[in-house]
Amino acid sequence: MTAPAPGELLDFAVDLAVAAGALALRHFLTPIVVQHKADRSPVTVADRETERFLREAIERRFPDDGIVGEEYGVLRPDSHRRWFFDPIDGTRSFVRGVPFWGTMIALVEGGEPVLGVVRLPALDETVCAARGEGCRWNGATARVSEVGEIGDALILTTDAESMPAVGREAAWNRLRSAGGLCRTWGDCYGYALVATGRAEAMIDPVLNEWDAAALFPIIEEAGGVVTDLDGLRRFDGGNLVATNRALAAGVGSLIWAAP
Repeated sequence: MTAPAPGELLDFAVDLAVAAGALALRHFLTPIVVQHKADRSPVTVADRETERFLREAIERRFPDDGIVGEEYGVLRPDSHRRWFFDPIDGTRSFVRGVPFWGTMIALVEGGEPVLGVVRLPALDETVCAARGEGCRWNGATARVSEVGEIGDALILTTDAESMPAVGREAAWNRLRSAGGLCRTWGDCYGYALVATGRAEAMIDPVLNEWDAAALFPIIEEAGGVVTDLDGLRRFDGGNLVATNRALAAGVGSLIWAAP
């Protein structure tokens, strides 16, 4: 069987993310029971229901592919082609009725993320990309901003309070002080803002691989730069920073400088 073209795979992933996001959206702004996992992160029936939907859809369409999901773990880890997803990235926002949450899907082939989708159901936005196909925002071409002065930049993070716990407080303080404006519009929403030119940098001191994989094709195809906080281009490093290209070196120098 001929392997699907990148565009076909991206269309499949976008349709899947839209459908999964609609499923999660049915629970949004409703009374919902919040449980806590071993790491104290919240989880709801919406997270689990949406991930089951994603897994079943992948199993039907690509039964030999691996799966890595936040709620139900890893399936076929040695597969050359693996799907990564987070059914609700930003569950803390979700349960408080804040619309900055999304469904994330990525395809990784041979260790390289080749497509990514961020669907923001409550905002009706989709940001997606496949290698060589460019980045799209609700169907239109998406590009990072051209802001070249750090003092003019909008800097985002999910959780500034986590910076000290992972030894990044000094780096964050340097970046926050240098930037023109700082906001905690975090999780996948922050990266969507960078990819679409509405913010210049997004930094996460703690990030899982199912949150990070989709962001590499999206940010890079939009013309930006994404690495872990040590400057390595890897999605399993446990943290991430994404910037437009004009500010990548300057942001990096602030993050990597000695305390």
